[in-house]
Amino acid sequence: MKFSFLKNMDRNYLFFLLATAFIGIGQSVDGAAITNYLKEYLGMTILERSALEFPRELPGLLVVFLIGALAALGDVRIAAVSNGLAGMGMFLLGVIPPEYSFVLLSMFVYSMGTHIYMPVSNSLGMSFATAGDIGRKLGKISAVSTATLVLSSAVLWVLFTYFHINFTVTFTIGAVAFLLAALCLLFVQSNQTVKQGKRFIFRRQYGLYYWLSILFGARKQVFLTFGPWVLVEIFHQKVTTMTLLFFLVSVLGIVIKPWLGRLIDERGEKYVLSREAFLFFFVCMGYAFAADLFSSPVALGVICLCYVLDQCMTSVSMARATYMKKLAISPEEVSPSLSLGTSLDHISTMILPILGGLVWYNGGPNGYQYVFMGGACIALLNFISAQFICVGEQSEQNEASKGLAE
Repeated sequence: MKFSFLKNMDRNYLFFLLATAFIGIGQSVDGAAITNYLKEYLGMTILERSALEFPRELPGLLVVFLIGALAALGDVRIAAVSNGLAGMGMFLLGVIPPEYSFVLLSMFVYSMGTHIYMPVSNSLGMSFATAGDIGRKLGKISAVSTATLVLSSAVLWVLFTYFHINFTVTFTIGAVAFLLAALCLLFVQSNQTVKQGKRFIFRRQYGLYYWLSILFGARKQVFLTFGPWVLVEIFHQKVTTMTLLFFLVSVLGIVIKPWLGRLIDERGEKYVLSREAFLFFFVCMGYAFAADLFSSPVALGVICLCYVLDQCMTSVSMARATYMKKLAISPEEVSPSLSLGTSLDHISTMILPILGGLVWYNGGPNGYQYVFMGGACIALLNFISAQFICVGEQSEQNEASKGLAE
C-alpha cells in the first residue's frame, strides 16, 4: 500500500529515478574519497593536484564533440554509455598502481563519463516535466539523488570508521553503482527524448548563458580543487571527516534542492543566481581569513561550514539549465546548447587550477588565501552578470525568430 504510487508512475521516469539513485552512490564515493586518495595514497603536492585538473577536465571541454559524435543514439543511450565509462574509470582507480600516468588515464576515463552525463541529465530531467513545472521536477530528481547520497555517505562513514576499508573496495562500490545506473537507463525507452540532429548549437541569443557557464566553471573549480585540499593539507583532516561533511551536505540537500527548484519557478533564475553569487563571496572570505581571525578549532569549524555551504550551492546549476530551456528556440536545441555550455565552462576549469596551484605554491604557507580572494572576485563578476538575465524579453524574441523561420 505504501508503494502503490509506483504503479501510477511513468515507467521511464521510474527507471530514470533508479539510475539517479545509483549515480548518487557513485558520487558519494567521489566526494568522500577522491581528495584523500590523491593526498594520502598518492602523496600529491598542491602543484601535482592542480595540474591533474587539466586532463581531468579535458573531457568537459570536449563534451560538445563527444555528445555530437553520439548524437544518433539519443539522450537516453548517451546517458547509459556515459555511466558505463564512469564505472570503468572509477574501478580502474581502485586497482591501478600508485603511478601518476595511470592515475591520469583512469581519471580521464572516469571524467569522460561524468562530463558526458552532465548536460544530458538536465535535458532528460526536463523532458519529464510540464510547462511551469521544470524547476520543481529537477528539484525532485535532485532530491532522489541527495537521499541516496545521505544513505551511501553514512554507510561509507561506517565502513571507513569501523571496518577500515581501503580505496580499492571504496572505488569498486562506486564503479558497481555507476554500472547499475547504466543498466537502468537501458530500460528507459529511447523515444523519451528527441534524437539530436545537430552536434552543437551556437547562437548570439544564448550569449549570456554561455558567459554564465564560463563563470560557473571558474566558481566551481575554486572549490572542487582547492576547497577540500585546504581541509586535507592545511587542517590535516582524514577521509572520515570528509565523508562526514559529505553526509551533512547530503542531508541538507534533501530540503535545499527541492526548495531551490521551487524558488526557480517562483522567483526566476535571476533572483536565484544573484543570491548564490552573493553568498559565494562570503564563503570565499571565510576560506581565506578564518585561520587569521579565529583559533585553530574555531577556524576549522568555519572552513567546514564554508565547505558545506558551497557544496549545497552547487545545486543552483539547475537555474542555468532552466534558463537555457526558456531561451531555446526549439526543444531540439536544448541538449546541444547545454552540451556547449558544459564545454565552455571547462575553458576556465582547465586553466584556473594550474594558475591557482602556482599562486598557492608561490604564496608560501598562506598562499591558499590568495586563491580564495580570487574566488571572491569571481563571485562579484557572477553577481553583476546575473543582473542581465531577462527571460521574458528574450523568449519573445525567440518566438519571433521561430515565426520568421517558419
